[in-house]
Amino acid sequence: MNIALIGASGFIGSALLVEALARGHRVTALVTHPEKLQTQERLTATQTDVLNTTQLADLLRGHDAVISAFSGHAQQDIHGYYLRGFESILNACKEAGIDRLLVVGGAGSLEVAPGVHLLETPQFPPEWKASALGALDALKRLKQENTLQWTFLSPAALIEPGERTGHFRLGGDQLMVDRDGRSRISLEDYAIAMIDELEQPQHIQQRFSVAY
Repeated sequence: MNIALIGASGFIGSALLVEALARGHRVTALVTHPEKLQTQERLTATQTDVLNTTQLADLLRGHDAVISAFSGHAQQDIHGYYLRGFESILNACKEAGIDRLLVVGGAGSLEVAPGVHLLETPQFPPEWKASALGALDALKRLKQENTLQWTFLSPAALIEPGERTGHFRLGGDQLMVDRDGRSRISLEDYAIAMIDELEQPQHIQQRFSVAY
């Protein structure tokens, strides 16, 4: 497939890039600093301002799908910047005539009890709250979206570099934990779940989650 990957040099985006290229897909990496990406076969790196909807739409045209690993972590107004960027991505996809959008979501929007999100619990790290609220608001926005074939994938509470095992569980809106009460997933296995969904869609216009 011909994929546009927004945020391909970021924490999760870089893992998605590795997985997509390893499976033989062609990837256009839309990033702020393309010089950060090593030259590879089937990879095109392009400098992109996500807030420039017209430019973004031009870059998205001709792709089979868009994966957004966009985040606002480097900005002062993380929540506001993320929501502006996310809305721009939605509009650019429509303008470019792209139906399929996969979005990297956070764990903060997962429920730990009926109606209670992880980000609302006392143990949730305050430094991640703004981005978690942004992801939750993005999910609410997607649930109102009827034209795009979207999917939103939330990781476990802890996502970090590790092994590519291919062994994990898929869930829905609830935070999953293992037998020891831990909620975790490796970057590599998260990437498998996302590219699996790209290749064989099972969660159209749905959020799903992945954890050990």
